[in-house]
Amino acid sequence: MRVVSLVPSLTEAVAATVPGVLVGATDWCERPAGLDVTRIGGTKNPRVDRIIALAPDLVIANEEENRAPDLDALRAAGVDVLVTEVRTVPQACAELDRVLTACEAPGRPRWLDEAEEAWTALPEPAVRRTAVVPVWRRPWMVLGRDTFAGDLLARLGVDHLYAAHPERYPRVPLEELRAAAPDLVVLPDEPYRFTAEDGPEAFPGLPCALVSGRHLTWYGPSLARAPRVLAGALAAARR
Repeated sequence: MRVVSLVPSLTEAVAATVPGVLVGATDWCERPAGLDVTRIGGTKNPRVDRIIALAPDLVIANEEENRAPDLDALRAAGVDVLVTEVRTVPQACAELDRVLTACEAPGRPRWLDEAEEAWTALPEPAVRRTAVVPVWRRPWMVLGRDTFAGDLLARLGVDHLYAAHPERYPRVPLEELRAAAPDLVVLPDEPYRFTAEDGPEAFPGLPCALVSGRHLTWYGPSLARAPRVLAGALAAARR
């Protein structure tokens, strides 16, 4: 089996479960550390010719992270492409199962069972809070409707204020974000790397939670620890 991954979180999931099947991955596929495969460009601008030259049995992609014209070009060249759609935790688990089965995993990995159990066992939050969740600045962009990260936060008692926006990642002026008066601001360290020195200063007077972007947006082995890691970061913002 020869697999090329165009999604960093799927790269980590496949490498952890079916070692040796990956022959190509994007430049952004940083996990696992030391992954020795051919790099085929970015998620939005993959080198289609380089992927085809690898003669993969399967390319794994995601409808949000990858562009349809690139996937169509691969299919036109006779490459089998599996495209995932991940908007909720249950959907993430189901899609991971589908990807790993397509990659000829010998069985369902323990980490996937642990991830499903961790999220299923979460108690109903005693208190719910509102938030804005920037994912970029210059311009400011936030979580909008129907996002995986939004579903994770909702399960932890945090309802982001743009969940009903027509766009999934709308651009919203900073003044409007402040005027929305959320209970807190959630600042992940990816795709934009918000830090204690870069982000909170834009929201004076509002509690800011600096969270792991990997645990908020990746679907893979990190899902098992995500409830504890994210809950800890959100709780720290209340102190």
